[in-house]
Amino acid sequence: MAIRQGLLALLSRGPRYGYQLRAEFEESTGATWPLNIGQVYTTLARLERDGLVAPGEQDDQGRVVYAITEAGRAETERWFATPVAQTDRPRDELVIKLAMAVTAGTGVRPIIQAQRTATMGTLQRLTRARRASAEDPAQRLVLDSMIFQAEAEQRWLDHCEAVLAASPQTQERQA
Repeated sequence: MAIRQGLLALLSRGPRYGYQLRAEFEESTGATWPLNIGQVYTTLARLERDGLVAPGEQDDQGRVVYAITEAGRAETERWFATPVAQTDRPRDELVIKLAMAVTAGTGVRPIIQAQRTATMGTLQRLTRARRASAEDPAQRLVLDSMIFQAEAEQRWLDHCEAVLAASPQTQERQA
């Protein structure tokens, strides 16, 4: 899971406490993937259990600072060196929705149009965010990736319309 490895990567820069890790994770991703602080501390507890981080003493404000262990550094290096397989990514709900709509004989065009409108709005929001964060390369990479995904989704929706328009099965259902 990327949150686990992301926290390890941040800890490889030096010891941190939970709120620092949350803030740095969100800053690095342009706040596109907000983390719940409970998720951060749960992940830190698992990393500690697995010997990948070690807690330090509490500071005067009661915060525990965590440090990466040698096993954690090795895990981080392994993560950076391993390509992400397409099968490691979650299922695409939009693909499933359209496939089920076609199978069920539901009107697919309104679904495609609603998605196209939503994706265009997302693309506009991401483009504005990218302009605002042009100085931070980590944020820029995250936002560029999301922009490219939104653009690809728009192209795929165009493709879906073309395939459905050419399909005799879909034409029969619409008649």
